[in-house]
Amino acid sequence: MPYKSIIVDREKCISAGSCVAVAPEVFELDGEGKAVVKNATGDSDEMILDAAKACPTLAITLIDSNGKQVVP
Repeated sequence: MPYKSIIVDREKCISAGSCVAVAPEVFELDGEGKAVVKNATGDSDEMILDAAKACPTLAITLIDSNGKQVVP
């Protein structure tokens, strides 16, 4: 099921890069070293979910197509 929203809380992001390691076509680190979404459909839904779960500070929120928050 595709995600309606992928939201990165920049205040929580500590630049660990685990999201980039797990879903490199979706996430990247910007000039400040903070995670951003570069292509919301770049990797599989499973990879996006794994990337969000891998975030040590739970800075990534996923909202499914029904509007339900999946992570965190």
